Amino acid sequence: MSVLLVTHPAYLEHESGRGHPERPERLAAVLAGVDAAGVREGIVGVSPRAATRDELARVHPAPYLDALERFCASGGGRLDADTGAGPGSWNAATLAAGAGLEAVERLEAGEADAAFCAVRPPGHHAEPDRAMGFCLVNNVAVTAAALVERGERVLIVDWDAHHGNGTQDVFYADDRVAYVSMHQFPLYPGTGRVDDVGTGAGTGATVNLPFPPGTTGDVYLRAVDDVLLPLAESFRPSWLIVSAGFDAHRADPLTDLGLSAGDFGDLTARVTTLVPPGRRILFLEGGYDLGALRDSTAACLGALLGDRYRPEPATSGGPGQEVVDAARSLRPG
Repeated sequence: MSVLLVTHPAYLEHESGRGHPERPERLAAVLAGVDAAGVREGIVGVSPRAATRDELARVHPAPYLDALERFCASGGGRLDADTGAGPGSWNAATLAAGAGLEAVERLEAGEADAAFCAVRPPGHHAEPDRAMGFCLVNNVAVTAAALVERGERVLIVDWDAHHGNGTQDVFYADDRVAYVSMHQFPLYPGTGRVDDVGTGAGTGATVNLPFPPGTTGDVYLRAVDDVLLPLAESFRPSWLIVSAGFDAHRADPLTDLGLSAGDFGDLTARVTTLVPPGRRILFLEGGYDLGALRDSTAACLGALLGDRYRPEPATSGGPGQEVVDAARSLRPG
């Protein structure tokens, strides 16, 4: 087995602002995870291409893209209270959005069984016409939009501790994309309630699991078994994209969930069975404790390569079972 590791030095040039938790050192932690897991022989390093304007415009309207590019070219600054950009951020954002597109091409060529896109800036909070939550361009949505345009059915699983409001917004009425989010609630951005299930043709294709603080890995796995698996059986995805944020780790400074690195290995192993090898793409989203990010990435990559690397044991006994019950009750049948 092999995994594409898609990353680029330009990601280090994205500037979020002095003292910002979304910092370049996060990528070093991810690469340290590769070494910690001892999986170098299974990793295929890949440089992404930049997403084209047409590829970005499937998700983001031209006026937004033009304004963002001008903002970065003029030196950048604060886009909102949480989100910053600098002179190198536009280039980094287009390469982050292009990472998944590069991964699709290489996976279809048979170069690996899965891809892990170690990108900055992250993307799942970016709405079509608004940067927010550390995110400029919605990387996952750009890849999913390219796939569905040619007839694929895409399952997006978002286990970042923060709800992916931007990804949900893009596909809320689209029955070609199923979006499942497991996140802490209440927490920024305050979206992702259990009864947010989509609209129009997309009704039922959005699933939200808003977990309370302290939720542990056994609850996440039950959500996969009792909610995600039945959805996948009826939806029949041809591709899986994961918003792989690691800020649900119990050491993360911005959240209050109870997962360990071992839980992320278990989640990866369980979720990637939903589509065949060669159709699995993971994107780095959050994760702000560098040690936890290193260990969680290591466990995730180990699982992608069929290895049970466990820097920490799995967790259990926390709250959140009622959230799984509520989400399951909203599913047909």
